[in-house]
Amino acid sequence: MHWRMNARLACLLVLGVGMGLKAQQAAPEKDVLIFTNGDQLSGTLVRSVGGDVVFKSDMAGEITVPLSQVKDLKTHGAFAVLKHGVPVSQSKKVVPAPVEITTETVTVQETAQVPAQTVPAKDVAFVVDEKTFNSTLAHDLSFFQGWNGAVNLGTSFTQATVHGGTISTGVSLIRQIPVVPYFRPRNRTTANFQENYGVLTTPAVISGTGGDVQAKTSIMHADAERDEYITKSVYILGTTSFDHNYAQSIALNQLYGGGFGWTVFNKPLHQLDLKADAHYQRQGHFDPSLNLNLFGSSFSEAYRRSLPYKMELTQTASFIPAWNDLNAYSANGSATLAAPLFKRLALNVTALESYINNPDPGYKKNSFTFTTGLSYALK
Repeated sequence: MHWRMNARLACLLVLGVGMGLKAQQAAPEKDVLIFTNGDQLSGTLVRSVGGDVVFKSDMAGEITVPLSQVKDLKTHGAFAVLKHGVPVSQSKKVVPAPVEITTETVTVQETAQVPAQTVPAKDVAFVVDEKTFNSTLAHDLSFFQGWNGAVNLGTSFTQATVHGGTISTGVSLIRQIPVVPYFRPRNRTTANFQENYGVLTTPAVISGTGGDVQAKTSIMHADAERDEYITKSVYILGTTSFDHNYAQSIALNQLYGGGFGWTVFNKPLHQLDLKADAHYQRQGHFDPSLNLNLFGSSFSEAYRRSLPYKMELTQTASFIPAWNDLNAYSANGSATLAAPLFKRLALNVTALESYINNPDPGYKKNSFTFTTGLSYALK
């Protein structure tokens, strides 16, 4: 009996030792960053971009170190070294391998698939880990991959003698290729939909009429844009938009056009884009006799800024003249503040101003909408 128990204990001990040895063998080796002053940090290279090395240290977390302060850094993981000015078609063929980075050079270590190669550091645009390289550059994404954005919803309801409610809903999508933000963009696709709808019903006994009286609001906006970058900051664009505004006698306003855009700056703190286009516009009024076929332009700007506590402000404005009818111009602007609540959930506050110079008789030229609600980030 005792020998059986001892045999079982021995088996468990051998199994435990074996699993411990296997765990030790599976643990990845650490990269070591040696600074020019002799200090060292162990951890993992994240990437190298624009003369800086991003290193995830066991002690200090993720840090960014200027290349001028790096004496030596050898990686155990595979990385793709991408050079300045090399076409994307050639960059896709790079085979990731371990690298060694110094102040002056980046050396690709020899493997069965890759010969050793030393590149001057000034000629290197990016050093990217194998997983990121394969998922963002080496393979083309399908149309359904790489999207980011948010879905928002806000509601209010009143149940009393006068009853009704409002609902505000929207979807905002963006897809930039490559999807990694520190790569130079090749193209960008955006799509947005926003609907503010409300009905307030006053019964006949209060309104003094023969039946219930309804006050309705319905403001809808949808747009899509495709940008193709021709330089790091200049792109050509194709755009379309659709608007319905019950408050301004617009049954359906349609716009189709193309033009140019300029990313004035794009930094983690903020980004500014300026755009101009030429387009065809079908302005559909409630009174069909006032419908117009217009040829005009749009001059617009879009601004994004990161704020403290991970809040974000986005703001847009545009002026839309019609060249074949100078009286039929319009303009709009919006500002949205998003404040994170929990994980992907955020509180957003949006102000939207819309102006049309030629509404149907009896309608005001401008409408202002203020909404609050919750938004859910897709990533």
